Amino acid sequence: MNTPLNLTRRHFLGQMTTGLTGVALSRLFMHELTAAPPRQPHFAPKAKQVLQIFCPGAASHMDLWDHKPMLEKFHGTPMPGADKEVTFQGKNGNLMKSPWPFAPAGQSGKMISTMLPHMAKHVDEMAFIHSMTSRTNTHGPGCIYMNSCFTREGFPSAGAWVSYALGSTNENLPTYIAIQDVRGEPPNGKANWSNGFLSAQYQAVSMAAQQPLRNLARPASIKADDEQATRDFLKLINAEHAAAHPGNDELRARMAAYELAAKMQLTAPEVSDLAAEPTHVHELYGTGDSNKLKAAYAKNCLLARRFLEQGVRYVSLYCASRASAVDGLLNWDAHKTLKADYERHCPIFDQPTAALLTDMKQRGMLNDVLVVWCTEFGRMPTHQEGTSGRDHNPDAFTTWMMGAGVKGGVSYGETDDFGRRSVVDVATVYDFYATVLHLLGLNHEKLTYYHNGANRRLTDVHGHVLKNILA
Repeated sequence: MNTPLNLTRRHFLGQMTTGLTGVALSRLFMHELTAAPPRQPHFAPKAKQVLQIFCPGAASHMDLWDHKPMLEKFHGTPMPGADKEVTFQGKNGNLMKSPWPFAPAGQSGKMISTMLPHMAKHVDEMAFIHSMTSRTNTHGPGCIYMNSCFTREGFPSAGAWVSYALGSTNENLPTYIAIQDVRGEPPNGKANWSNGFLSAQYQAVSMAAQQPLRNLARPASIKADDEQATRDFLKLINAEHAAAHPGNDELRARMAAYELAAKMQLTAPEVSDLAAEPTHVHELYGTGDSNKLKAAYAKNCLLARRFLEQGVRYVSLYCASRASAVDGLLNWDAHKTLKADYERHCPIFDQPTAALLTDMKQRGMLNDVLVVWCTEFGRMPTHQEGTSGRDHNPDAFTTWMMGAGVKGGVSYGETDDFGRRSVVDVATVYDFYATVLHLLGLNHEKLTYYHNGANRRLTDVHGHVLKNILA
């Protein structure tokens, strides 16, 4: 009886004499079944890769990047025009200055929180966007919105869109990698790096220094030659099956995933071997720090550099994770005790992130890599009633970019005197990603995918390139 692939005993014996020809044929099919090869952008790009650094929990702009002298002047008084204002978790109290002073940094004199002394060394290369806004004040939808421009699940993340648009530069490694924090996944988890309605091959591979890729090692009972022979035969079967089912994207994506997994058996362990780095690099990042959370994040920063160095197109690096019952413990969601929370989070973030930027700059990687820093929304300039923390604020927050194609030492947009609302050159997440795509040589209005009767795009029907931050 014939199988769907016509692999009867008679057929199998007849094909033995042409086995080598079949293997050769499978090699011809390989690029159709594996990670997409590099594709041409719409115009000459300034950047070829993206490093996204994401701090989930809504990191407070006026306590890190957006200096507000008026908060210091009017600390402890009611915010003008905000009588009995109610936000995400209820009523707000009086204005609350940052617990830490700001200080000028770099040649530009940019005012940065003194809680970030290492990051302050890079301000002359950073372009701050101080007028960002969100469409939600809830963490899960906010994180998804910052990653996909939609507040609900089911839409591709920016990394998936870039993978779809430009393909891979290293066929032995994933095009898109999400490096999650040792404390866990961000709010709404894997939806932050989902492929959405794009083919499954464009979703990120999730990994971290503390969680290496599983099941890569070949069992000791299987010889290397036997495994290779099995792979070659599997390629032949997959090629025949793909030819018999044209247009089946999900099938091809699954084949691509298996093929990529096989290649990663050889490449990924080598790239993720942080022991290969010299001592001075580990000291720069702080991988041996006595603070175990800082050391874990430092290792992830180093891992991100190693993957980018090998040509991975898009790397998302998370510092902190989901919300927790113990407020502010796992991420930047400082509702009750902002000072204690950020004195825990800032040291974890500061040195390793700055080291990553320094290391990439020394290696010349910032000529090709665009670095972006994100969080899902901002926080209130007042304290929550009965606490010393800040509530959610979707009307104002800060992001920044640096690296390939970005003008350093500049600030775009402004919030009001207290940081409550964005008021000058108000920016959206659509604008943010229109700019990212532009730097990658992609017109955000032309990067589309037909789905459910509409030509979908990352920026939906919105977005303008923020030209003032381009080099």
